[in-house]
Amino acid sequence: MSGNILVSVQGWDADKWRAEFVKAAPSRIIFVDPEGAADPSVKYAAVWKQRPSSLAKLPNLRVIFSLGAGVDHVFQDPDLPSVPIVRVVSDDLTMRMCEYIVWQVLDHHRLGPKYRRQQRNHIWLEERAQPAAHQVTVGFLGLGVLGSDAARKVAMLGFNVTGWSRKPRYSQNITCFNGDEQLPWFLATVDILVCLLPLTPQTRGFLNKGLFDRLKKGGTFGAPILINAGRGGLQNERDILQALEDGVLSAASLDVFNVEPLPTQSPFWTHPNISITPHAAASSAPDQLVGPIVAQIEAFERGEPLRNMVNRVAQY
Repeated sequence: MSGNILVSVQGWDADKWRAEFVKAAPSRIIFVDPEGAADPSVKYAAVWKQRPSSLAKLPNLRVIFSLGAGVDHVFQDPDLPSVPIVRVVSDDLTMRMCEYIVWQVLDHHRLGPKYRRQQRNHIWLEERAQPAAHQVTVGFLGLGVLGSDAARKVAMLGFNVTGWSRKPRYSQNITCFNGDEQLPWFLATVDILVCLLPLTPQTRGFLNKGLFDRLKKGGTFGAPILINAGRGGLQNERDILQALEDGVLSAASLDVFNVEPLPTQSPFWTHPNISITPHAAASSAPDQLVGPIVAQIEAFERGEPLRNMVNRVAQY
């Protein structure tokens, strides 16, 4: 049953991932793509944006492990083998995302962008008018592992928290909405909109003019604020800029983009109401993720079921 492991990543340091797999699984051979590209001993692939068609050459591949929070990158492979795909679920990754969301929510709530502009312009204004947390509704698009955890932590700070998902969910201290019919009700209450949806064919371009036009009018910050730490493909970037221009949105914090790295000519760089981070909300740390992956492989070889499997039809 035991098998070797192929690491196939693009944009990351493959040697760091190999080193962690060697430590966690010293009895196995750890190949780094394109090594072992058709080796029959490879039964497991750990991937992030793997080379197209590279996995199809492995005759005995049994499981694909995604090394990032999302799995949309896996499905971009036109020759993806018909084997189980496993999402990474890690306390470390969950906490990193939670930290990012809490930081961004508090930054906007406590007028951080405004005060930074004042500092740059040497302006001192004793601005004390600020809503209490319970007067602000933070709405989460997506209540999966990351979204649910971040929503609970934001609620603990005293904010009114709501969430929307495709299927019914329940979470303590969070008002939950689900399905297309309840989406308008959810949007109409939101002061800060946090997007942590998975990127699927159904959610591509989800953050668009039609959605923004259904958001709460006015409200605590004059208009709602958008925080997207999900995937760049979720957002229509032209519509975000237009919504800011029209006052439909008052500000946006964006960690992800349709093209990454963000092109130097993008208007996002210099927009006064947009905060940018370089896809850094929840970085995958090899020393935190490899151990649980190897433990799952060992459990699978003992006959135990795989955990956190991806629905190939829904693609999350």
